[in-house]
Amino acid sequence: MSALRAYPRLRHGDHLRAWLYTIAHRKATDAIRRSTRRPTRDLDGIEPPATSDAEPVDDGLWRTVRALPTKQRVAIVHRFVLDLAYAEIGERMGTSEEAARQNVSAGLRRLRREVPA
Repeated sequence: MSALRAYPRLRHGDHLRAWLYTIAHRKATDAIRRSTRRPTRDLDGIEPPATSDAEPVDDGLWRTVRALPTKQRVAIVHRFVLDLAYAEIGERMGTSEEAARQNVSAGLRRLRREVPA
């Protein structure tokens, strides 16, 4: 279905088999990731850890994430904090899966530039 939706935007049909294989590979990877996630209901009845009075260590990464443009920040948090697939990120953000991938990619590029290694 994803391939059929994306077909009108396909620029060159020279490598159609590789294009379809890439889509199928990404969909299979997303399905495997989705199936291996543990549901949150397994955590019912478990109390959260007690908060300490110590100031949490922030090496500047989260400050930089908060400074990202909204779409990039939301996409980064959905992908790496909530561990959502790109299709789910796009659905939550009201964009396409491709746009979700682009927002995550752009956010990561910016973080790599701004956060010292």
